[in-house]
Amino acid sequence: MSNDASSLTAQDLEFLRRPLHGFLSVAEGPVPPQPRPVWFEATAEGTIQLFTAPDSLKVRRLRRDPRASIVVAAPVGERERWLSVADRVSVESDGAHELCARLAARYWDLDDPARADDLAGILATEQIRLVIHPETVSRFTF
Repeated sequence: MSNDASSLTAQDLEFLRRPLHGFLSVAEGPVPPQPRPVWFEATAEGTIQLFTAPDSLKVRRLRRDPRASIVVAAPVGERERWLSVADRVSVESDGAHELCARLAARYWDLDDPARADDLAGILATEQIRLVIHPETVSRFTF
């Protein structure tokens, strides 16, 4: 395992641009983290962003304590590899629907009418963007 505080390498970004699920954990004082699988996007600026409903539990927790981490792992059948990014999260009111559309195209076959309808349903609701600003990056490659 290696740590490289606050920066994602080119290899990290290449890994994170794959359609993998991330597991997001938000801080909640004495309550143990409750990771949730999420879609995410690594940006050229080295942040990680995702979208969610503005009234979700993770947003309420982040408004109280803006720390979180996301862990992304290679799927079964590949050599073991994982990456963890952690620290401050900003809650952004802009760009969530565009992010959602990009991620849906990455994770789903939008030629499938059911998936296209699923996306339309998400886009019909209010969404916000969460941006993780890495302070700690840990990685493992076997």
